[in-house]
Amino acid sequence: MGKKLILFDVDGTLIFSKGVAPRLMAEAVAEQVGMPVPWTINDFVGNTDRNIIYTLLNRHGVREAMIEQMTNQALESYLKKLEQELKRDDVITILAGVKPLLFALKSDERFALGLLTGNILRGAQLKLAKDDLFSYFPIGAFGDDALKREQLPSFAIQRAEKYYGHFFNKTDIWIVGDSIPDIKCAHANHLKCLAVASGHVKEEELAVYHPSALVKDLQETEKIIQILLT
Repeated sequence: MGKKLILFDVDGTLIFSKGVAPRLMAEAVAEQVGMPVPWTINDFVGNTDRNIIYTLLNRHGVREAMIEQMTNQALESYLKKLEQELKRDDVITILAGVKPLLFALKSDERFALGLLTGNILRGAQLKLAKDDLFSYFPIGAFGDDALKREQLPSFAIQRAEKYYGHFFNKTDIWIVGDSIPDIKCAHANHLKCLAVASGHVKEEELAVYHPSALVKDLQETEKIIQILLT
């Protein structure tokens, strides 16, 4: 049995941030286009930060010649707003079972941990600063790396193999996430997916897309470990 690489999503899987990030991102885009920006949670779930902003700008008629520059400016503004907002201690909630599970996996030589998230790196660092959660993840793939989530695993795997000094078979790599795009990303890259119904998508909706395994949350540490060892 090979060493298992476990790549965790952030929002809805590890933490909740009370909808702060979507609101602040929409505000940052509104500054660029000079008008309010309507959005729904579906614009955000399973997406990458850069693609979210790119899409919202494009929806408001921003010309292709300007969209890259305005995306960068909106991301910079969003990060400043996020850092300020997260100074309030009540914004981030670490989801049930997450800390015991991460501690157990980090302490077990059979596992290697990383992130696979649509958050840009600085956004992930800010969100996972609570209880030093970010320190569990020495490598990751982020929204800085690619527009589409399906493109992220190659970055994470390459960084993991360099950091851990281990070649990971695809059958030994799990994506743990709470959204349909997490499952689709795993399928597209021939990886396993542990879907967690702890975010905005119901268990029965996740099941339709046939994840490798499906759980309500991450509370049963030993059960989760046994799943990830398969």
